Amino acid sequence: MSENQESFHSRVIERRAGLMAVLTTICILIGGIVEIIPMYTVGAAHIVETPPYTPLQVAGRDIYVREGCYNCHSQMVRPMRSDVLRYGGQWSRAAEYQHDRPFQLGSRRLGPDLARVGGRWSNSWHYRHMEDPRAMTPDSIMPAYAWLLRRKIRPNAVKASLRALRTAGEPYDDGTINNSAMLLEAEGQMIVDDLAGSGITTTWDTEVVALIAYLQRLGTDIGAITAAEEREAANE
Repeated sequence: MSENQESFHSRVIERRAGLMAVLTTICILIGGIVEIIPMYTVGAAHIVETPPYTPLQVAGRDIYVREGCYNCHSQMVRPMRSDVLRYGGQWSRAAEYQHDRPFQLGSRRLGPDLARVGGRWSNSWHYRHMEDPRAMTPDSIMPAYAWLLRRKIRPNAVKASLRALRTAGEPYDDGTINNSAMLLEAEGQMIVDDLAGSGITTTWDTEVVALIAYLQRLGTDIGAITAAEEREAANE
């Protein structure tokens, strides 16, 4: 085709705005159908049920979202050798996100991926990292979040989050919601006692304690999920 010859696309479609709009809409609908139908046809039996976040972990997740941590940290180990080797031995499974409303997959990695951060470092490491990131990672570009060491969580706000999550489909019963303040303190105090062993003094209701609880949960469900996958494969 010479430079002066027009293609069928430019001659027939691009010159007719209405036709192009209709064809574009059809293409978008086809793409949407291809993406949406599998979501409703996959069997529920393939989703491994994992425990929902505890009240303290919910509080920590709310702080994580509020501070915009997802802007620099992803929570998805892609099924690529480089990702698996770097971030934790297992690529991410859909079942790991069943309690995320909304999910925190992220798209940027100015900081490392956090999908497998749970249990990788101690509670005291996370505490000091929030206080001064460069004290733990000299080359870090992360800003300090020292105010998390002083600010307090509000039990009533956490209770409201639990109610909202239940409305969205999370399995929180009345006992968990009504006793959330007691559950917050009980789990928070365990972290405080652990921090005390490293010479750190704080209280159970500081925001940093809640954030630590959330971070230490991330990635810890993968063992149960992969075990279920292995049992299913063996039964096929």
